Amino acid sequence: MVQVDPRPQTGDTVTSVAATASSPRGGAGDTRSKGLSGNSVGLLGSAVIGISTVAPVYCLTSTLGPTVGEVGVQMPAVFLAGFLPMLLVAFAYRELNKAVPDCGTSFTWTVKAFGPRVGWMCGWGLVIATIIVLSNLAGVATSFFYLLLGELTGSPTVAALDHNRIAHVLTCLAFIAVATAISYRGMTATKGVQYTLVGLQLAVLAVFVAMAVTKARSGDLTGSLHFSWSWLDPFAVKSFSSFTAGLSLSIFMFWGWDTCLTVNEETAGSEKTPGRAALLAMLVLIGSYLLTAVGSQMFAGVGGRGLGLGNPHTTDNVFAALADPVMGTVFGVLLFVAVLASAAASLQTTFIPVARTVLAMSTYEALPASFATIHPRFRSPGRATIAAGAATGVFYAVMSFISENVLIDTIYALGLMICFYYSITAFACAWFFRRELRNSVRDLFLKGVFPLLGGLLLASVFAKTLLDMRNPAYGSGSSVLGIGSVFLIGVGLLLLGVVLMLAMQRRNPAFFRGEILTRATPALVVED
Repeated sequence: MVQVDPRPQTGDTVTSVAATASSPRGGAGDTRSKGLSGNSVGLLGSAVIGISTVAPVYCLTSTLGPTVGEVGVQMPAVFLAGFLPMLLVAFAYRELNKAVPDCGTSFTWTVKAFGPRVGWMCGWGLVIATIIVLSNLAGVATSFFYLLLGELTGSPTVAALDHNRIAHVLTCLAFIAVATAISYRGMTATKGVQYTLVGLQLAVLAVFVAMAVTKARSGDLTGSLHFSWSWLDPFAVKSFSSFTAGLSLSIFMFWGWDTCLTVNEETAGSEKTPGRAALLAMLVLIGSYLLTAVGSQMFAGVGGRGLGLGNPHTTDNVFAALADPVMGTVFGVLLFVAVLASAAASLQTTFIPVARTVLAMSTYEALPASFATIHPRFRSPGRATIAAGAATGVFYAVMSFISENVLIDTIYALGLMICFYYSITAFACAWFFRRELRNSVRDLFLKGVFPLLGGLLLASVFAKTLLDMRNPAYGSGSSVLGIGSVFLIGVGLLLLGVVLMLAMQRRNPAFFRGEILTRATPALVVED
């Protein structure tokens, strides 16, 4: 293993990478190289990794039911509404990446805009959101693993193993261990399997949508609906609370596109390629989500019985219920395979943002220096990856025995975390570039107006969700000592971040005094 010295160095060796990266913009010159493998990913590869991290098939099977439960037939409208702030924030990420291409992304950029404490909490929000979604991915992969085995063997007993808590948790931990091992081997191993898995997901979704719409239009299905343009009207949602709850779920469905930016130090054309890849991934995702939402709604309706998307017995795993009715026994297995592939592929790539954020935080002395270790062969953040895998396993195991509805509760809590660190990053963009906003109309909107709007939208969802989740009935309705599970997960983890930050401040005061990564504004630059 190679330990990257977090202090600025001179020279260029294998074990101590040149630390300071020069930039034509002021305020970026104190960022440090991490020793990662450069030029490992191109535009297509970066976009594929972003899509894979989001895991569209996994997101859909986990979120279609809860979203319908909140907003009914307005589900497509809420997906569009969730896409808007994500798109606006994507512009912020793209512009910040051009100025400061650093794998710490939200952490690094927010430190430079607002200082070390806000930046540390923003980085913590990203790290803990990733650990939550990793645990959720592993849980879904485990469920579909046993469902697929049950389908292939024709044995209900095998399929029922998913409901055995001990068997489920142990299998889940095995998936996490395998994904950690693959991610440990670096970007080359990570991207190698993603093209096939992402292609499989999108192809199966296309077949599912085509068959669902065709059968729905036959008029022979109980509960099926005719398409209506009113489904795209967000103002038709019954209440603002329902809208924000649905929006929080929708925002969760887009989470992960920023992985394209997290691998910026390993991407060819690190200043421009990651931002373009993120926008490409976002467009593919919104198209897939809208088509699947409309097709599923037309086929199954939004009722609370049978195949209805609002059925509470199938709400956490809609595709498990719709696979055979929509695609038949033979092709239905493909949907099981697609969900398993989606969760497994995302489980692997989702280690990228958490490991690289921890790497950056450690390099800048915001976390213990041991996490800055780079593997000499794979050029990956080895110890940070292993730590993320261990934290994910512990979190899921503990939550599985606290909440019987761990998948649903963690999805609701995840929406809070995503809004937290995305909104701070968006505000950081507008503030960081505040002196450039008068340079041109482009700078005004892409560096100021769009990021600010995106940040305000996400901050509003964060605040409303925080108020609503105080009710123990929020989410699955499960609680611990009268405290709702969603509130316990979301607020508890943010408070844990504050405690850890204070502990690190005592251990590494230099970072928190602003001596390592400086707070700065770039000099005025006129774009070509």
